[in-house]
Amino acid sequence: MNIYDTGQGRRSAILQKLREDSSVSVSQLSKQFGVSEVTIRKDLRILKERKLLIRVHGGAIKGAAIAAAEEGEQNVNFKSLVHAREKEAIGRAASAHIKDGDTIMIDSGTTALEVARHLDRFHDLTIITNSVNAMIEALKYKRFRVLLVGGSVRESSMSMVGSLAESNLKLFYCDKLFLGVDSFSVDAGLSTPSIEEASTNQVMISRAREVIAVFDSSKINKRALAFIAMPDRINTVITDKNLPASVANQLRNMKINVETVTVS
Repeated sequence: MNIYDTGQGRRSAILQKLREDSSVSVSQLSKQFGVSEVTIRKDLRILKERKLLIRVHGGAIKGAAIAAAEEGEQNVNFKSLVHAREKEAIGRAASAHIKDGDTIMIDSGTTALEVARHLDRFHDLTIITNSVNAMIEALKYKRFRVLLVGGSVRESSMSMVGSLAESNLKLFYCDKLFLGVDSFSVDAGLSTPSIEEASTNQVMISRAREVIAVFDSSKINKRALAFIAMPDRINTVITDKNLPASVANQLRNMKINVETVTVS
């Protein structure tokens, strides 16, 4: 199936085009994706409702969320649409590491959120998260114990951060932490644009028996402002097939399990 056959795939591509060109037209997008102008207008309306673009006559222009993304700080709604198919596949693969009876921790990354969306086959889980969105997904199953840590709400990621969140996290241990990151480098480690997010992630890592990092390959060989941890604090990396072979080999030499998923 072509990625543009799905609304999510098209909308992700529309946002990418806005990042490159600053504006798009309905007629142009209709021809590019081979769908009707009515369908494109629906896509633009959805993106406008998520505050990801500004609708203008005949098309749309870049909104504040995309401008922020170019500066390194991305709104969670924007991030969820970027590399969406890779994130879904990674989340599905990551959920295979879970066993009934586990206590799992899910951070506020959009790839980690996909783990919460793939828990259908489980009956007995305790889920600890600092993500409002992950909490909402977990509650839909109506059979898990779900704990949302308190703290200051960081609106751009819909996450709980700060000293209160960190104090709450220190009350728990978990079997597995699913950690999404903005940037990953073998030499520089895991990092994020937010100092508060980095500090919260560090506490999460300290409370986990096993750390599973989940991120798409676009995050590889990048470094953001705030350091989280070096790769040797991770047990498993799950990403997509575009992971460079050299990076995969370096990680395996560090005794880190590496899994790559294929996006159909």
